[in-house]
Amino acid sequence: MSLKDEIVIAEALNGQVRIHAARTTALVEEARKRHHCMPTSAAALGRTMTVTAIMASDLKAQNEKIQAVFNGHGPAGTVLAQADGAGNVRGFAANPNVYLVREDGHLAVGQAIGTNGTLTVTRDMGLKEPFTGTSAIQTGEVGDDFAYYFAISEQVPSVVGVGVLVNPEGDIKAAGGLIYQLMPNASEEAIEFCENVAKTQKPVSTLIEEDNDLEDLIHTYFPDARILGHKDVRFYCGCSKDKFAESLATLQDKDLQEMIDDDKGAEIVCQYCNSKYFYTTEELQKIMENKHRVSDR
Repeated sequence: MSLKDEIVIAEALNGQVRIHAARTTALVEEARKRHHCMPTSAAALGRTMTVTAIMASDLKAQNEKIQAVFNGHGPAGTVLAQADGAGNVRGFAANPNVYLVREDGHLAVGQAIGTNGTLTVTRDMGLKEPFTGTSAIQTGEVGDDFAYYFAISEQVPSVVGVGVLVNPEGDIKAAGGLIYQLMPNASEEAIEFCENVAKTQKPVSTLIEEDNDLEDLIHTYFPDARILGHKDVRFYCGCSKDKFAESLATLQDKDLQEMIDDDKGAEIVCQYCNSKYFYTTEELQKIMENKHRVSDR
Protein backbone atom coordinates (compact mmCIF):
# COMPACT_ATOMS: atom_id res chain seq x y z
CA MET A 1 0.00 0.00 0.00
CA SER A 2 1.36 3.39 -0.96
CA LEU A 3 0.13 6.19 1.27
CA LYS A 4 -0.40 9.76 0.05
CA ASP A 5 1.93 12.66 0.72
CA GLU A 6 0.89 14.70 3.73
CA ILE A 7 2.08 16.42 6.90
CA VAL A 8 0.60 15.61 10.30
CA ILE A 9 0.97 18.18 13.07
CA ALA A 10 0.72 17.20 16.73
CA GLU A 11 1.71 18.19 20.26
CA ALA A 12 2.79 16.02 23.16
CA LEU A 13 3.90 16.09 26.79
CA ASN A 14 1.14 18.55 27.74
CA GLY A 15 2.01 20.96 24.94
CA GLN A 16 5.72 21.06 25.73
CA VAL A 17 6.66 19.49 22.38
CA ARG A 18 5.37 20.27 18.88
CA ILE A 19 5.69 17.50 16.29
CA HIS A 20 5.53 17.42 12.49
CA ALA A 21 5.63 14.15 10.55
CA ALA A 22 5.76 14.27 6.76
CA ARG A 23 5.54 11.84 3.88
CA THR A 24 6.91 13.45 0.70
CA THR A 25 7.72 10.44 -1.52
CA ALA A 26 5.58 11.48 -4.49
CA LEU A 27 6.61 15.14 -4.51
CA VAL A 28 10.32 14.27 -4.27
CA GLU A 29 9.93 11.73 -7.07
CA GLU A 30 8.22 14.40 -9.20
CA ALA A 31 11.12 16.79 -8.56
CA ARG A 32 13.64 14.05 -9.39
CA LYS A 33 11.92 13.30 -12.70
CA ARG A 34 11.50 16.92 -13.72
CA HIS A 35 15.14 17.78 -13.05
CA HIS A 36 16.55 14.38 -14.16
CA CYS A 37 18.40 14.10 -10.82
CA MET A 38 21.07 11.53 -10.07
CA PRO A 39 20.63 9.86 -6.63
CA THR A 40 22.73 12.17 -4.42
CA SER A 41 21.36 15.35 -6.00
CA ALA A 42 17.85 13.88 -5.62
CA ALA A 43 18.44 13.15 -1.93
CA ALA A 44 19.86 16.63 -1.25
CA LEU A 45 16.95 18.32 -3.00
CA GLY A 46 14.35 15.97 -1.50
CA ARG A 47 15.55 16.50 2.06
CA THR A 48 15.57 20.28 1.60
CA MET A 49 12.09 20.29 0.04
CA THR A 50 10.74 18.10 2.85
CA VAL A 51 11.88 20.33 5.71
CA THR A 52 10.79 23.46 3.84
CA ALA A 53 7.33 21.91 3.32
CA ILE A 54 7.12 21.12 7.04
CA MET A 55 8.03 24.69 7.96
CA ALA A 56 5.41 26.04 5.54
CA SER A 57 2.71 23.81 7.05
CA ASP A 58 2.55 26.24 9.99
CA LEU A 59 1.87 29.28 7.80
CA LYS A 60 -1.48 30.94 8.47
CA ALA A 61 -2.30 32.06 4.90
CA GLN A 62 -2.08 30.02 1.70
CA ASN A 63 -0.11 32.73 -0.14
CA GLU A 64 2.59 33.00 2.55
CA LYS A 65 5.87 31.37 1.52
CA ILE A 66 9.08 29.93 2.93
CA GLN A 67 12.29 29.53 0.95
CA ALA A 68 15.38 27.60 2.08
CA VAL A 69 18.68 27.86 0.23
CA PHE A 70 21.85 25.83 0.80
CA ASN A 71 25.01 27.43 -0.57
CA GLY A 72 27.68 25.06 0.67
CA HIS A 73 30.00 25.23 -2.36
CA GLY A 74 29.78 21.48 -2.90
CA PRO A 75 29.38 19.80 -6.31
CA ALA A 76 25.54 20.01 -6.12
CA GLY A 77 25.81 23.80 -6.15
CA THR A 78 22.89 25.83 -4.81
CA VAL A 79 20.06 23.65 -3.47
CA LEU A 80 16.82 25.62 -3.12
CA ALA A 81 13.27 24.81 -2.06
CA GLN A 82 10.14 26.93 -1.79
CA ALA A 83 6.82 26.02 -0.15
CA ASP A 84 3.63 27.93 0.56
CA GLY A 85 0.79 27.70 3.05
CA ALA A 86 -1.35 25.81 0.52
CA GLY A 87 1.05 22.83 0.46
CA ASN A 88 2.70 23.61 -2.88
CA VAL A 89 6.41 22.78 -2.99
CA ARG A 90 9.03 23.32 -5.71
CA GLY A 91 12.82 23.53 -5.92
CA PHE A 92 16.02 22.65 -7.72
CA ALA A 93 19.63 21.60 -7.30
CA ALA A 94 21.92 23.67 -9.52
CA ASN A 95 23.79 20.49 -10.49
CA PRO A 96 21.34 17.56 -10.69
CA ASN A 97 24.07 15.14 -11.83
CA VAL A 98 25.79 14.32 -8.52
CA TYR A 99 26.14 10.67 -7.49
CA LEU A 100 28.45 10.36 -4.48
CA VAL A 101 28.39 7.46 -2.01
CA ARG A 102 29.99 7.25 1.44
CA GLU A 103 32.10 4.30 2.57
CA ASP A 104 29.10 2.91 4.51
CA GLY A 105 27.07 2.76 1.27
CA HIS A 106 24.80 5.71 2.06
CA LEU A 107 24.46 8.65 -0.31
CA ALA A 108 27.00 11.37 0.51
CA VAL A 109 24.55 14.27 0.74
CA GLY A 110 26.85 16.30 3.01
CA GLN A 111 29.65 16.05 0.49
CA ALA A 112 27.30 17.00 -2.36
CA ILE A 113 25.99 20.13 -0.61
CA GLY A 114 29.32 21.06 0.99
CA THR A 115 30.02 22.66 4.35
CA ASN A 116 31.74 25.88 3.30
CA GLY A 117 28.75 28.19 3.32
CA THR A 118 25.31 28.99 4.65
CA LEU A 119 21.70 27.91 4.96
CA THR A 120 19.42 30.88 4.39
CA VAL A 121 15.72 30.73 5.25
CA THR A 122 13.33 33.47 4.09
CA ARG A 123 9.79 33.77 5.41
CA ASP A 124 7.47 35.88 3.24
CA MET A 125 4.44 36.60 5.42
CA GLY A 126 2.95 39.20 3.08
CA LEU A 127 4.47 42.07 5.06
CA LYS A 128 6.59 44.88 3.59
CA GLU A 129 9.83 42.99 4.19
CA PRO A 130 10.31 39.22 4.41
CA PHE A 131 12.17 37.82 7.44
CA THR A 132 15.51 36.22 6.57
CA GLY A 133 17.68 34.12 8.87
CA THR A 134 21.08 32.64 8.05
CA SER A 135 23.23 30.03 9.76
CA ALA A 136 26.50 28.33 8.94
CA ILE A 137 26.19 24.87 7.37
CA GLN A 138 27.28 22.25 9.91
CA THR A 139 27.38 18.94 8.03
CA GLY A 140 25.53 19.47 4.73
CA GLU A 141 23.32 16.51 5.65
CA VAL A 142 20.31 18.90 5.80
CA GLY A 143 18.65 17.66 9.02
CA ASP A 144 21.57 18.72 11.24
CA ASP A 145 21.75 22.05 9.44
CA PHE A 146 18.07 22.87 9.92
CA ALA A 147 18.32 21.86 13.59
CA TYR A 148 21.24 24.29 13.99
CA TYR A 149 19.28 26.98 12.10
CA PHE A 150 16.24 26.56 14.39
CA ALA A 151 18.46 26.85 17.47
CA ILE A 152 20.49 29.85 16.27
CA SER A 153 17.99 31.90 14.25
CA GLU A 154 14.67 31.02 15.87
CA GLN A 155 15.82 29.94 19.35
CA VAL A 156 13.79 26.72 19.13
CA PRO A 157 15.62 23.55 20.24
CA SER A 158 14.70 20.94 17.60
CA VAL A 159 15.37 17.40 16.47
CA VAL A 160 15.18 17.23 12.67
CA GLY A 161 15.04 13.81 11.06
CA VAL A 162 14.75 13.76 7.29
CA GLY A 163 15.45 11.06 4.74
CA VAL A 164 15.22 10.15 1.07
CA LEU A 165 15.59 6.52 -0.02
CA VAL A 166 16.55 6.03 -3.67
CA ASN A 167 15.92 2.73 -5.49
CA PRO A 168 18.81 1.09 -7.39
CA GLU A 169 16.95 2.13 -10.57
CA GLY A 170 17.23 5.75 -9.46
CA ASP A 171 13.62 6.57 -8.57
CA ILE A 172 12.48 7.61 -5.08
CA LYS A 173 11.40 4.71 -2.87
CA ALA A 174 10.59 6.75 0.24
CA ALA A 175 10.96 10.33 1.47
CA GLY A 176 9.80 12.14 4.55
CA GLY A 177 10.63 13.96 7.74
CA LEU A 178 10.00 13.96 11.48
CA ILE A 179 10.65 17.14 13.45
CA TYR A 180 9.97 17.68 17.13
CA GLN A 181 10.56 21.01 18.79
CA LEU A 182 10.63 22.03 22.43
CA MET A 183 8.33 24.87 23.41
CA PRO A 184 9.60 27.67 25.71
CA ASN A 185 7.89 26.08 28.73
CA ALA A 186 9.59 22.69 28.28
CA SER A 187 10.69 20.98 31.50
CA GLU A 188 13.89 19.04 32.06
CA GLU A 189 11.81 15.84 31.88
CA ALA A 190 10.44 16.83 28.47
CA ILE A 191 13.94 17.62 27.20
CA GLU A 192 15.21 14.25 28.46
CA PHE A 193 12.23 12.45 26.89
CA CYS A 194 12.97 14.01 23.47
CA GLU A 195 16.66 13.16 23.77
CA ASN A 196 15.75 9.51 24.40
CA VAL A 197 13.36 9.49 21.41
CA ALA A 198 16.16 10.86 19.21
CA LYS A 199 18.45 8.03 20.33
CA THR A 200 15.94 5.22 19.74
CA GLN A 201 14.17 6.49 16.61
CA LYS A 202 14.60 4.53 13.38
CA PRO A 203 15.89 6.46 10.34
CA VAL A 204 13.03 8.48 8.85
CA SER A 205 13.44 6.96 5.39
CA THR A 206 12.98 3.51 6.98
CA LEU A 207 9.83 4.64 8.82
CA ILE A 208 8.36 6.01 5.57
CA GLU A 209 9.44 2.95 3.57
CA GLU A 210 7.52 0.77 6.04
CA ASP A 211 4.36 2.68 5.00
CA ASN A 212 3.64 3.75 8.55
CA ASP A 213 0.52 5.83 9.03
CA LEU A 214 1.90 9.19 10.16
CA GLU A 215 -0.38 9.39 13.20
CA ASP A 216 0.75 5.91 14.26
CA LEU A 217 4.35 6.91 13.67
CA ILE A 218 3.98 9.93 15.99
CA HIS A 219 2.24 7.83 18.66
CA THR A 220 5.03 5.23 18.51
CA TYR A 221 7.45 7.78 19.94
CA PHE A 222 5.03 10.14 21.71
CA PRO A 223 2.18 7.94 23.08
CA ASP A 224 0.30 10.91 24.57
CA ALA A 225 0.44 12.99 21.37
CA ARG A 226 -2.65 14.99 20.41
CA ILE A 227 -3.14 15.34 16.65
CA LEU A 228 -3.73 18.97 15.68
CA GLY A 229 -4.16 18.67 11.92
CA HIS A 230 -3.37 17.12 8.53
CA LYS A 231 -2.08 19.02 5.51
CA ASP A 232 -1.65 17.73 1.95
CA VAL A 233 1.61 18.54 0.15
CA ARG A 234 2.47 18.26 -3.53
CA PHE A 235 5.04 19.31 -6.10
CA TYR A 236 3.55 22.35 -7.84
CA CYS A 237 5.40 25.16 -9.55
CA GLY A 238 2.74 27.58 -10.78
CA CYS A 239 4.77 28.85 -13.71
CA SER A 240 3.05 29.49 -17.06
CA LYS A 241 3.70 30.83 -20.54
CA ASP A 242 1.75 34.00 -19.66
CA LYS A 243 3.85 34.63 -16.54
CA PHE A 244 7.10 34.28 -18.48
CA ALA A 245 5.68 36.59 -21.16
CA GLU A 246 5.36 39.20 -18.41
CA SER A 247 9.05 38.62 -17.61
CA LEU A 248 10.00 39.06 -21.27
CA ALA A 249 8.10 42.36 -21.26
CA THR A 250 10.49 43.66 -18.58
CA LEU A 251 13.48 43.30 -20.93
CA GLN A 252 14.91 46.44 -22.48
CA ASP A 253 13.44 47.22 -25.90
CA LYS A 254 16.76 46.69 -27.68
CA ASP A 255 17.12 43.16 -26.22
CA LEU A 256 13.57 42.20 -27.13
CA GLN A 257 13.96 43.70 -30.59
CA GLU A 258 17.17 41.73 -31.07
CA MET A 259 15.22 38.50 -30.42
CA ILE A 260 12.54 39.58 -32.90
CA ASP A 261 15.10 40.48 -35.59
CA ASP A 262 16.88 37.18 -35.04
CA ASP A 263 13.65 35.49 -36.18
CA LYS A 264 14.34 32.27 -34.26
CA GLY A 265 11.88 32.79 -31.44
CA ALA A 266 12.84 32.33 -27.79
CA GLU A 267 12.77 29.44 -25.34
CA ILE A 268 12.56 29.90 -21.57
CA VAL A 269 13.18 27.04 -19.14
CA CYS A 270 11.74 27.35 -15.63
CA GLN A 271 14.52 26.69 -13.11
CA TYR A 272 12.03 25.41 -10.50
CA CYS A 273 10.27 22.71 -12.53
CA ASN A 274 12.23 22.46 -15.82
CA SER A 275 9.14 23.27 -17.94
CA LYS A 276 9.99 24.75 -21.33
CA TYR A 277 8.08 27.58 -23.01
CA PHE A 278 8.67 28.60 -26.62
CA TYR A 279 7.74 31.99 -28.06
CA THR A 280 7.52 32.51 -31.82
CA THR A 281 8.75 35.70 -33.45
CA GLU A 282 5.10 36.75 -33.79
CA GLU A 283 4.49 36.20 -30.07
CA LEU A 284 7.60 38.24 -29.21
CA GLN A 285 6.34 41.02 -31.48
CA LYS A 286 2.99 40.96 -29.66
CA ILE A 287 4.78 41.18 -26.27
CA MET A 288 6.62 44.26 -27.56
CA GLU A 289 3.38 45.84 -28.81
CA ASN A 290 1.53 45.17 -25.57
CA LYS A 291 4.43 46.58 -23.59
CA HIS A 292 4.23 49.89 -25.46
CA ARG A 293 0.42 49.94 -25.35
CA VAL A 294 0.63 49.79 -21.54
CA SER A 295 3.43 52.41 -21.30
CA ASP A 296 1.58 54.81 -23.61
CA ARG A 297 -1.48 54.96 -21.38
